[in-house]
Amino acid sequence: MPWASINRIYAKPSNTSSMEVPPSSSSLKAGPALTASADSGGRFELSDHGYGKSAVKLLHVQRDADYHSIREYEVFTELKLHSETAYVVGDNKDVVATDSQKNTVYLLAKKHGVKTPEEFGAVVVSHFLYMYKQVVEARCKVVEYPWERLHAEAPHNHAFVFSPTATRWCQVSQARHEAVTVKSGLSGLRVLKTTQSAFVDFVQDEYTTLTDAAERIFSTVVEAEWIYDNMRTADFDNAWLTVKDAILDKFAGPADIGVYSPSVQHTLYQAEKTVLEKVPEINWIKMTMPNKHYLNIDMSKFPANVTKGDPNHNIYQPIDKPAGLIYAQLRRKPKSHL
Repeated sequence: MPWASINRIYAKPSNTSSMEVPPSSSSLKAGPALTASADSGGRFELSDHGYGKSAVKLLHVQRDADYHSIREYEVFTELKLHSETAYVVGDNKDVVATDSQKNTVYLLAKKHGVKTPEEFGAVVVSHFLYMYKQVVEARCKVVEYPWERLHAEAPHNHAFVFSPTATRWCQVSQARHEAVTVKSGLSGLRVLKTTQSAFVDFVQDEYTTLTDAAERIFSTVVEAEWIYDNMRTADFDNAWLTVKDAILDKFAGPADIGVYSPSVQHTLYQAEKTVLEKVPEINWIKMTMPNKHYLNIDMSKFPANVTKGDPNHNIYQPIDKPAGLIYAQLRRKPKSHL
């Protein structure tokens, strides 16, 4: 669903709505709060602080007659308060309890429903900034559990299958009077292909033992994250699927002939380029592709009578560690104002 509510972009406290009256706080009226710097005579300072509730699990079921839809989330909230008094002097008057944050997640899901991780994260962040004057920054991370509709000759009305091909997540953050930031991501997308991958012509010197590989198994576990430049027009579900499809397409290619990969770097870049071409709302995307090595086993050490068999049988040794690590971030160049 496109980003629709302008109110989610800039959050400011409201004292006019009967439903959004911030709680009274004596510390807000008493002037500057005691800080770590003041407490330590200027020797120390709290350079960062915050607190929240982790791993709030919820399942949202949308029942439209006999046809049901589900989305299951794990939600993490985090608030930063204007004062340091809870840390320095143990004054909790401004503290919104983490249990209250948990309850807020459930109540907002009930009130507004759950459409996409990004939109729900924005609802949560906006609520805390509007509801509590003492909150100067709010963050919400949402991890989605990968459920898919079960197909039994036809798509089932109310049955689903857990399909962990990749994990979808997002992090929504906003400081008071500033624009909301939405970072989305994909993790745990493990892929492997048995041909059309090579790694040759790299540096050969006295430190090198690796030989050129004109043919090798290519396997990786893809991690990706990206930032939206325009949230109002973004279709978050479509953008996530576009990222996943771009990775699979540039990794595997057409079903019958595949696609050649001269390096992990090249495949990674082609996937990122495709995403920026297809989703104009994405400002930058970063991908990480570690090598999951499958090494040839040297059968020449064994007698021919014990290795003789079908030549189409190929055996490799999976190696988890150490692993090569390749990453890159591709961003749009700023437009010139000249």
